[in-house]
Amino acid sequence: MKALIVIDFTRDFVTGALPVGGPAVEIEETVAAITENYCDHKHEVIMAVDLHEQNDPYHPETTLFPPHNIRDTEGRLLYGRLAQVMEDRKEHIRWMDKTRYSAFCGTDLELRLRERGITDIALIGVCTDICVLHTAVDAYNKGFHITVYEDAVASFNASGHEWALGHFRSSLGAQVVKARETILAQ
Repeated sequence: MKALIVIDFTRDFVTGALPVGGPAVEIEETVAAITENYCDHKHEVIMAVDLHEQNDPYHPETTLFPPHNIRDTEGRLLYGRLAQVMEDRKEHIRWMDKTRYSAFCGTDLELRLRERGITDIALIGVCTDICVLHTAVDAYNKGFHITVYEDAVASFNASGHEWALGHFRSSLGAQVVKARETILAQ
């Protein structure tokens, strides 16, 4: 069984308070198309979305990044066409708040995947070298097989993005593939 985890593809991370910018805008259509494909094939789809509280002095990211993905703000909404995919396919997609880089940290993600017999996960979203990376490391440590669609991940740090793609392959044994040449080419 397979699952798709869409990580942090929100307004704040694409063009808002902590923007990846152009590289994230460029993958918008691919992120939406992959999500539709997984829904159409009845695979589990999870929107793992960063959640922060306004003026939280205890969260470790407070000193690292400007405020972003604050509860009940427009910056936390899904970006672009992905928002419409979520609306159109909401019966096939689960929204999951996360408060750390990894989608596994402090959430019921592992339990949900194991309950459904899921052994293979695919990762897309932002940032390749932060939240996607930390989710992949945790998935590896928990024994999941990992696919990363390299044409559906992006970062505001180009060298970090490239390093993470290499790390997925060499240290986590992940398949790093292009969706446009694999699942979307069919």
